Parts: sequence; C-alpha cells; structure tokens
Amino acid sequence: MKAEIIAVGTELLLGQVVNTNATFLSEELAALGIDVYYHSVVGDNPDRLAEVLVTAEKRSELIVLCGGLGPTEDDLTKQVAAQHLGQELVRDPAGYAQLETFFKTRKGVMTENNLRQTLVFKEGIALPNHNGLAVGIFYQNESHAYLLLPGPPSELKKMVLEQAVPLLKQAFPQKEQLISRVLRYYGIGESALAAELADLIDEQSNPTIAPYAKPNEVTLRLTVKTTVPEEGIKQLDELEAVIQSRVGTFFYGYGEQNSLVEVVVDLLKTKGKTITAAESLTAGLFQATLGTVPGVSEVFPGGFVTYSAVMKRKLLDIDPELLAQYGTVSAECAEAMAVQARLAAGTDYAVSFTGVAGPDPLENQPKGTVWIALASASEVKSACYTFSRDRAYIRHSAVMAGLDRIRKELLR
Repeated sequence: MKAEIIAVGTELLLGQVVNTNATFLSEELAALGIDVYYHSVVGDNPDRLAEVLVTAEKRSELIVLCGGLGPTEDDLTKQVAAQHLGQELVRDPAGYAQLETFFKTRKGVMTENNLRQTLVFKEGIALPNHNGLAVGIFYQNESHAYLLLPGPPSELKKMVLEQAVPLLKQAFPQKEQLISRVLRYYGIGESALAAELADLIDEQSNPTIAPYAKPNEVTLRLTVKTTVPEEGIKQLDELEAVIQSRVGTFFYGYGEQNSLVEVVVDLLKTKGKTITAAESLTAGLFQATLGTVPGVSEVFPGGFVTYSAVMKRKLLDIDPELLAQYGTVSAECAEAMAVQARLAAGTDYAVSFTGVAGPDPLENQPKGTVWIALASASEVKSACYTFSRDRAYIRHSAVMAGLDRIRKELLR
C-alpha cells in the first residue's frame, strides 16, 4: 500500500518550524508495512491544498494530512478536505465537551472560532486529542483513505500511537510487517559507530541497520521485514548480540522515545537513591533536564546554581582560599561543590559542573573546559572534559556527560 504525507502550514515553508512530523509518521507507517513514497508541504492556501490533494490521489492510496486543524482562519485543512471529498462537517460531541471543560477549568471565555477544532466529517471517524483540542479524522471511501492530524508534534504523536495506528491496522492488514528496535548509545560518534559496524551495514539486507546522529548521542534502528513476528524478533536478537559485542560499552537503553535522563532517573528510583546538583557553567540546565522526567521528585529534592565564586561561597560554603589557590575551573572546586551540595541536601549523591562555556577563556582555561565531580558518602571523584562547538552545545554536552557518570556509578 502506498501512502503520502502532506504537511500543511506556511510556517513550514518559511522555515519557522521544522517538519519533524513527517519523519515520525514515515517510521510509524513503515512499521505497519505501509510504504511512504511522497512527502509534500503546502502553505495555508485552500487552492494549493486542493491541488496537492488531487495530485496525491493519483499516486497514493492513503493520504495523511498534518496541521491546519486549529481555531484560526488559516487553519483550513478540514474545510478544504471536506469540500474536496463532498463531506459535511459536523460537531464531534466528545470534542465539544472537552473544549467546554477546558475553558471552564481555566475560567476563560470560549470564542466562536474555537468550535472549528471540534468539527469532523459526518461519515468519518473522530480521533480524540488527549494533548490538545483539535479533533482528528479518519475517513475512507471506495478508492482512498484519509487521515487528518493536528500539527503540534505532542498532539500528533499521541493521536497516531493511540488512535490512528489501531485503525490503520484494522483497515489495512498487511501480510508482511516491519519490526523495529532502537538502540541508544552515548560516548561514541556516528562515524565511529558506523566504522565499528561497517561490515554489517555493507552486507545488510534483512534485517537492516540505520544509524542516526542526535545531539551528543547516536541511535541504531534495527528493522526486519517478516510474516512471522516470532522469527523476526529472533533475527533482531541475533543481530543485536553481534552489535553489542562490538559497541555495547556505549549502550545505555532502548526506544525511540527514551533518553539518557529517563534511564538515570529510573535507575535512581530502582536503587532507592537520591541526588542533588551544584551547577556553575550549566546554570541549572542539569536540574531542568531532570525536571523533564515525571516523578523525578522522588529522587531529586532540589539543588544549587552557583554561577559566581561569591555564590559558591554563600550557598555551598566553599573555602575562599581553595578558590583563590585553584580557581573555579578546577578539580578541587568541582569536588568541593559536589561534597558540599550533598551534605546540604542530604542526598545519596551529588554531581557538580564547573568550567568555561565560552565564548571567552576563563582563568586561563580555554572554552569547552569542563570539570564534573560526583560525590557519595564514601568518595568524590572528578574528571576533566573538553567539549567543542558553541556555548549551548558545550552546556548540553556537560549535562549528558554528567548523566552518564551517574548512570555508570549506579550500575557498579
């Protein structure tokens, strides 16, 4: 079966928003055995959108539209598609009830244009939006199927995984299916990982290996095409065993939606350990990263941001003589920060970050010099790292390195 993805939004054409939805949708459709042959992007223009729909129908059986389901006048995907397909737009009762509850809870006034988000095709299937208000639609006629999805990735992904995938499986059962497994690695670059697996990548047929570089990490997507799921999983197991024998040292977890911080928080919970942080150059980025994980308060009571030497003395009681002798960009400062933070917070562990994010050197240390220390009740250890690129990347690199140090400590 052939599918086409149409992203709707002038902001995409202007480069103001990156079209990450297309990548996600292609992966999910491929996993269902549905081939995506075309991606299209069209602005918020009814005539051009209608033209794209006509073109898509000539070459694809499943047409996925994402974006343009919101409340404003330029959100016209439902209206154009309905007119094109001869479908009447009606109000979805569940979507309307959700909209009313939303405004009542926030004590806001629901303007008339918000009702556009609750419209669906009379002969279509309404797809609830659990992360937003714009209701999605699945519609099928004699020749084509249409899937209308919201544009915001957080809304689209949840709707696809919870609503659209089960519908597509039922509507278009495939004899062959794709089974994928994502392996995540930290501490090795994409080129080095590919070099280690060069023979496997060169000789691949089924299963396949696809490396993807992400900020400060690399993922491998292993994919097998099979008619017998059990056999496919066995093939992936065998391939993974070979891969891990070569690069398993850098492996930290599975899953497209997983992350190093989630793995660390899960380990802290499993081990029954707590952590705090004292940050200088990262200026709270490590703690903010922890805060992205639900339930992190079980293992993280709070921490310290001590950007200047003065705040290091005031909040962490760092000896001024130590700072005068060794400077803030030093092993001694990093270790003192970690030790004092752990004592102040009463946690099992404390991690500290101090260094030079740039663009200028500090204390005769070049940009990218970072000291990270990890303290427990029994010891404190520090290590110096040298990171490159811009200020934001250096800070993110430091956070990732700190997370990996904690992960390894918890697995000892």
